[in-house]
Parts: sequence; structure tokens; C-alpha cells
Amino acid sequence: MAFKVPREPLPPTFEPRRLCSRIVEVSMTDSESLWQPQPIAADLLERLVEDTLRRSEELTRMAERMRSETGTRLFDWLDHLAVPGDLNCEGQTIVEALQSAGFGECDLGDRIVLCHAGGLFPPIELTSGDFRAAIKVDSVTDFVIAHRLRDIKIIGRSGDRRRQARVDAGSGVAIWVVQRAGDLSWYAEPEPMGDLARYVDWCERIRLRDRGGAEAEVGFAAARSLVEEGNGEFGQDACCAAFFAAERSYWQVRNRAGQLQKSRQDRLGLGWANHDHHTYRSSREWFRSLMELLETLGFRRRERFYAGLDAGWGAQVLEQVNAGITVFADVDLSPQEIQGDFATNGLEPRLRFGTVGLWCALHGEAFLEAGMHHLECQFDFEAARQQLTAAGVGSMPPFTNFDYLRQSFTEGERWEVSPARIERLLDTGAIDADQAQRFRIDGAIGSHLEVLERNDGFKGFNQTGISDIILKTDPRIIEPH
Repeated sequence: MAFKVPREPLPPTFEPRRLCSRIVEVSMTDSESLWQPQPIAADLLERLVEDTLRRSEELTRMAERMRSETGTRLFDWLDHLAVPGDLNCEGQTIVEALQSAGFGECDLGDRIVLCHAGGLFPPIELTSGDFRAAIKVDSVTDFVIAHRLRDIKIIGRSGDRRRQARVDAGSGVAIWVVQRAGDLSWYAEPEPMGDLARYVDWCERIRLRDRGGAEAEVGFAAARSLVEEGNGEFGQDACCAAFFAAERSYWQVRNRAGQLQKSRQDRLGLGWANHDHHTYRSSREWFRSLMELLETLGFRRRERFYAGLDAGWGAQVLEQVNAGITVFADVDLSPQEIQGDFATNGLEPRLRFGTVGLWCALHGEAFLEAGMHHLECQFDFEAARQQLTAAGVGSMPPFTNFDYLRQSFTEGERWEVSPARIERLLDTGAIDADQAQRFRIDGAIGSHLEVLERNDGFKGFNQTGISDIILKTDPRIIEPH
């Protein structure tokens, strides 16, 4: 496919907001969504990115560094692309080509762009003649420092809900970096967070929040109080973005693979902006409280995930669209419960644990004391695994290996287990004496980094593969090295 830009510029009356006639809304219902690969859209976007790269040596060098130094792909870092509205795609206009591939209009604050409701693709904005590649980062300042850039004008002050900067030296493509705290706009003046000192103080209190120890009720109450305060002071989207930045930091402290990969991505000033989803393991008793707190942060339920009648567990997927956060929440389930609305109705505690329940009994609630079970980020699957292995971090065998989805855990981090938790499990018959002794001596697997590669815009998960890896991470069957 050839992308050709006419020699004559568009007339000044061109209005990039008037792109097509229909508005596409992404359905976020509580029923199970059947996400499908979108190969036609993926092919179009891949060619569009390739064409953009041909126009910019700087962007090409950046993409090469992302792959060779972090095991990631430029495509997964794209916040959005902007291309001329009169771009020609094999006889079609760019609008016609995008519409044919399933893209439609969506409103992102101060602009209307073309988005794909059924796939995971960067939004496409049409301009009056310019190309732009916007790369998402955790911090614009960190990116500027990492690349030793000079005389860069950063739009937005420290603490604003959006900061962005053009970082190229005038090539054929305007290269921007952007950090967002729930603000999806681009042209409007970034909105300040309000009282910056209060915001900084609140962010610190989020990081230091009382996670309750053995008293989950105390931990949930403390989190709820802080979230309600943040929602009222700074808005739900900004609150959610800051909350999950703190969650990644808390998880990373006890995950060596995460520390290593974060340092690699920080060398390019990228941070964790390639996160795909955050996985929490929950006990049955506290699952409803977890759902309620996430919804207070602005999450809407996406598909419920069932691993099969005999798997012993299920999950609720939730998404906070404006903050760009997805959560995968695991919980033990019986065959009789998998068809119910367990996220709303809650679940009764039980003494016999599956893999998820036992992990929580050993370490605590993932939302509280234990921290996330894993952070999953988007990578070049083979490059990332090879580079991590060379740096001393091994990976478990892939549990998904499709053309459109590849997934693998790094080897688990082994955590010390509280003697009181071991004795409680032994007294209730949840573990036997041999298992108790092994947990006392060797601890139990706590967390992973998950290496993921998505292709064809596939937004879903592999039910069979995840069920298999859940069983393989059961602490009762994992022997220490």
C-alpha cells in the first residue's frame, strides 16, 4: 500500500474535526465481550506507521533503540498518530481506508479522531498536511533528560493533568512525547491539578497508605478514604492515574524483573507507559470490596472471565478508559458460581483454597499488603525474553503463543511467608505439614512481570492459557530451585 501526499496543501477551510458521519461508542457492559483479532485494521496501521518511519530518521532511530535496549516496539508506545487528511491509500482517501478497516469517530476532549472500537490501536488524527507521532511516557521531563535534549519547550506545568513536548529537530514527522493524568485532549491548555502542594501531599499519602496488614477491613477503609478525597480534590481520572502509578511502585519494590526492566525503559525516559494491565488476586471474602473500590476510581466492568468448570477460578476485567488503566481481578470460584454476577453479589468465604485463594492466604490481598500479583506490559515478545535472560532474569514457558497474542511470566519472586499465616492455614487443613515446613523454609512465589505481545489489535485474553498458568503458579506444587 502506498501513502502519497499531494504536492498542493489542503485549503485553509479544511476542518479536521469533520471526518466521517458516524460515531462509534465502545461498549463496556458487564457481559462477556468477545474480542476478536482485527487483521485488516492492523495491516493498515502497520503500513501507516512504516510510512511515518520512512519520513523520519529520528523516529526510526528511536524505534530501533526501543527494540534493542528495552525489547519493546514503537507501535506499543504510540499515544496517537496524526497524518494529512488527504493522504492517498491505493486510490482511497485515508478516511475511507480507516472506515473500511472498522475505524469511526470518537471524541477525545478538544478533538475528534478515528478510533477502533473492537481493537487496541492508537487513535488517528487527520491534519491539514502535517505528520505527528506522539509517544506516551510516564514523565516528559525524564524523557528530555534521558535524551539530553536542549531548548525543549514543555507544554504544561509540573502537576498539570497533561504535559507534552515536541522533541525532534525538525524532521518530516513532528515527534512529541506526552504524559497524561486522565486528560485525553491535545490542543487545549492543560488543566492544572489545583492546589499542587495538596496534590503532592495526597500522592505521597497514597504511596504510604495503610494496607491493613492482617486486617483487610482497615486497609480497604484507608484506601477508600484516600480515593474519595482524591476524587473530590483532583477528579476521578487524575486520581486513578496517580493511584496506579503508586501501585506499580509498590509492586516493583519486591519484583527484581520489574526493577530491571523499569531501569532499561528509564534509560530511554519511557517509564511504565507500556503497561497493558494490572493483575490483582483477591480472596472471596474481599472481592466485592475490591470491585466497589475500583469502581470508585472510575473503572467500568468489561468481560467476566471464566476458565472452565473445573479450573476453580474466574476473573472480572475492568477498564478506566480516561486514565488508560486495565485491571484483571482473579478470585477462586466453584463450578456453580461461574455463571453468576460474582462481582456484584460477592462471594462467601471458604476454608478450601484454590490457587488464587491460597496466594492471598499466604501473602495477603493483592490490593493491600501483598501488592499486585503481576504487571503485564507490551513488548516485542522474543526480544524482551532474550534480553531479560541475558540480564539474569529467566522466563517460564509461554502460556499463550498465538500469532495475535503471546504471553509469558518471568520466573516468580519468592517471598517470605508470615509464620502466623502458615499456622492458620495448617490449623484449618488448607495445607499439610510438609507444605507448611516448605513455606517456613523457602517462602512462596509472590509476583511476576508478564511479557506480552499483542498483534492484530487483539484486546482480549487467552482463557485456556491463563487457566494453565494459574495452576502452574499454585504454591503447593512449586518447588524451590
